[in-house]
Amino acid sequence: MKKEDIKKVVLAYSGGLDTSVIIPWLKENYNNCEVIACAADVGQGDELDGLEEKAIKTGASKLYVLDLQEEYVNDFIIPCMKAGAEYEDYLLGTSHARPVIAKGLVEVALKEGADAIAHGCTGKGNDQVRFELAIQHFAPGMHIIAPWREWTIKSREEEIDYAEAHDVPLRISRETNYSKDKNLWHLSHEGLDLEDPGNEPQYEKDGFLEMSVSPTQAPDTPTYVTIEFEKGIPVALNGEKLSPKAIIYKLNIIGGENGIGLLDLVENRLVGIKCRGVYETPGGSILYKAHKVLETICLDKLTAHEKQKLAITFGELVYNGQWFTPLREALSAFVDKTQERVNGTVKLKLYKGNMINAGVWSPNSLYDPEIATFGESDYNQADAAGFINLYGLPIKVQALVDKKK
Repeated sequence: MKKEDIKKVVLAYSGGLDTSVIIPWLKENYNNCEVIACAADVGQGDELDGLEEKAIKTGASKLYVLDLQEEYVNDFIIPCMKAGAEYEDYLLGTSHARPVIAKGLVEVALKEGADAIAHGCTGKGNDQVRFELAIQHFAPGMHIIAPWREWTIKSREEEIDYAEAHDVPLRISRETNYSKDKNLWHLSHEGLDLEDPGNEPQYEKDGFLEMSVSPTQAPDTPTYVTIEFEKGIPVALNGEKLSPKAIIYKLNIIGGENGIGLLDLVENRLVGIKCRGVYETPGGSILYKAHKVLETICLDKLTAHEKQKLAITFGELVYNGQWFTPLREALSAFVDKTQERVNGTVKLKLYKGNMINAGVWSPNSLYDPEIATFGESDYNQADAAGFINLYGLPIKVQALVDKKK
């Protein structure tokens, strides 16, 4: 589509540095087109405060704020948690938020009759892929504008220069210019001193951590939590029946106070670049841990091991922006089948960044203490001799052949 044919653009808008400067840039470079800002509420809290005034002051014609929290939790976070999906220890906080946001963007763009959708993702990052693959799924003919792949701005410092020249209000300074992404599941930090993997993150510095405290600043006494699951889905916290979303919010507070869920990671981006980031995922880390503990007594060996293998593929699909694919759907169907008997309660002890098993119970438990006991049982230990002879027969035959040679 030619630039002159683009009259109306829906912009994925967060109010952060990138999307704030994109509004005047689009109007300057796309024939003063109408820009409709679209913000997705995925649990970023007060980051949405004052967003409408800011967007309109910056040049947008209107602002949509889409409440996507329930959909995000139930249709994206929980399926990933049930799958045990992660990417190089990262619990996918940015990755699984993008497809639900993109879905909402397309719905607004189609409603408004927009000619294009714009986003603020850089040409170095993963999010450009996640957004655009999801947009292609829901609106394959939609034109996509990615200013970072077009404009002459080369750095966040130059973005700040552009913002100041165009009277764009910013919430950051050059000294606090971390690139952050926040939602109800996590908070990520990139840039500044973190670009050198030799620098220790400033966990104890006021204002750096937002969802958590440093483990060194956590209480000196442990905190216990119990989480109940039905078919792999969290349904109660400390005996109180709650929605998964409410459980995540409460666990964020509990986990954050105990320094749970901090991750300092140099990860392999989809585009081939290594990137260092610090992640805060307090509630999510607790849920993943509790769910894995419960599965140890509810899943048989073959299913558990196969699920672990497929979790790697599941995590890579999500990280690489391939949520809306037949393979991801097929893996989710497999996961749902494995979760039919993942019912029960897990107790964890939280202490200075650590999550310690403190008990697990399930009506579907495959753990039989009468068989596993070191005391007297009906298990016939003599049976093991025949089992070992048959199990080791290929090794014995190979050794006999080698000896003859």
